[in-house]
Amino acid sequence: MPDSAQTYSIQFETTKGSFTVEVRRELAPVGADRLYELVVARFFDGVRFFRVIDGFMAQFGIAVDPKVGDKWRTARIPDDPVATSNSRGSLTFANAGPGTRTTQLFINYRDNSQLDELGFAPLGKVVAGMDVVDQLYAGYGEGAPQGSGPRQDRIHAEGNDYLEREFPKLDYILSARILEPTEA
Repeated sequence: MPDSAQTYSIQFETTKGSFTVEVRRELAPVGADRLYELVVARFFDGVRFFRVIDGFMAQFGIAVDPKVGDKWRTARIPDDPVATSNSRGSLTFANAGPGTRTTQLFINYRDNSQLDELGFAPLGKVVAGMDVVDQLYAGYGEGAPQGSGPRQDRIHAEGNDYLEREFPKLDYILSARILEPTEA
């Protein structure tokens, strides 16, 4: 990420339409830098929204190809302190405890401030197209074994082949690109 860029925007084209996220490095610099790196590497192209829970959040970020995922799964990044709350539309890295952030993110559907004290540090916010995010397919709900949605271990092992075969209604990202800044 260019050192001078403290804010950047990402255009996500999805099967439901497009939405734009504004990322503010001051909120979570380590997370903002990792997200930039992932977008530039085209990591999210084809990635499914595999865990969409109405009234809570939409999660994505497991690689389409397990070989690509293997590289990133071990590339953990340090935690950022929580500088702003998990409000509606905020984008946050998922984690499985301290020091476990890699590639998975979620977009909050509502005020999820209870996540703040658990260390989930938002790094940006949907600034256009939240109506698109609201339409992502949520019929599968929570992932297995707690719910009937996809198993993360199988997504990691089998990639999109597993999701296309067993969860064909999942929406996905067609492309994610950094938007060039515009002159004011």
